[in-house]
Amino acid sequence: MSKKDNGEKGGLLTEKMNSFRVKCHAAGLKITPQRAAVYKALLETNQHPSAEAVFEKVREVFPSISLDTVNRTLLTLTEIGAAFVVAGSGDARRYDANLKNHQHFKCVKCKRIIDFHHEPFDNVPIPKYISKRFTVLSRTVYFEGICDLCRKNLS
Repeated sequence: MSKKDNGEKGGLLTEKMNSFRVKCHAAGLKITPQRAAVYKALLETNQHPSAEAVFEKVREVFPSISLDTVNRTLLTLTEIGAAFVVAGSGDARRYDANLKNHQHFKCVKCKRIIDFHHEPFDNVPIPKYISKRFTVLSRTVYFEGICDLCRKNLS
């Protein structure tokens, strides 16, 4: 990785951490070192980790942190809009701090969740019979199948 790439990633991380601080303040939350570490662990991966995976990462910095604290913090992050639960994963809750429009593909074999972006999916039309009866808060496009790595191993 070049210094430029490292600098860009560092700047983006700083920007996202600043946004996190703003969201915490707006929600009346203190920015504890543990809360910041949980969010940073979520930001530093594109693996859509479970609470257990975030817990293992955060324990490297805070060995006495509990899984319960990590779980509660992740749920708080979703409540304040700093992260969200990946819909439809069917296993343990998986979290994502990427708030840009994107969709997910989940491999049913290795359970990996991969981000992709297909712009037409950003505004999937809501059927009239749904919009007349309900208030839609979000739209999610989620695919399941066999990923490229697992498909290679099947050959």
